[in-house]
Amino acid sequence: MASGFHVPDGNEALRSDIPAIVELIERTARWVHPDTFRALPVWAPHTARGRPLFDAAWTRRYTNTRKLTGVTAEKFEGNVAALNALVAALDVASPRPKNWTVCHIWGYDDPSFAQGSSVVQDPRYFSCVANMVWLPTSLKGFTDTLPEIKAMLRVCAFHLYGWACEHEAVAEQAEQVRSGWTPPDYPKSWPNADRRGVLPPGTAPFTPRIEREIEKRKSKIRSALASANLLHYPKTEVENVLKFWKVDLG
Repeated sequence: MASGFHVPDGNEALRSDIPAIVELIERTARWVHPDTFRALPVWAPHTARGRPLFDAAWTRRYTNTRKLTGVTAEKFEGNVAALNALVAALDVASPRPKNWTVCHIWGYDDPSFAQGSSVVQDPRYFSCVANMVWLPTSLKGFTDTLPEIKAMLRVCAFHLYGWACEHEAVAEQAEQVRSGWTPPDYPKSWPNADRRGVLPPGTAPFTPRIEREIEKRKSKIRSALASANLLHYPKTEVENVLKFWKVDLG
């Protein structure tokens, strides 16, 4: 027998507490209304995790210079565009509350975070409002690393929005979700095959303010696609993303 202080896998140490964790998420999660998703599925089709960041004119790469070393490096998209999309789709009142974090429902499947997530690196899913939920920051680690929690969020999103991720990297998990499977300890207040049309607690309303924001975003996309001056704007990719989601820009 190996000597030393034995410590189990962190997920195993928490597995018996999953019902309590689920209750916290059930009570505090904030969801986009399904009508908002239907009105505009993807809110920033021009970007995804790890994409280069440009100025508003799409002519200059953003860079960052470290004061300590003086080294200048190019900047890349982290989660800012996704967060801004989610907050706008929820119509969160200003000032924005502290200690909330965007969680991609179909995102990382590697608890060690050693592998990149091809799903959030795909502009079809990065700013998709059915692929995000807003959680207190202290709970996000559970959604990223506990497969049971991740599965529950995906099942909820499927029944709430009628959508499961089509990316090949999560094909097996998506097939299970579409089969009507319900995981153990799934919240009774969340929609499932027998509770269609149920809105989870914390679902934001679909309001005229959100409708106006959607029209503003569509107008901005139309202008970008029509412009011949946006040197680095990924026009073809944006068009493909909009076609994938069947978005009518009007």
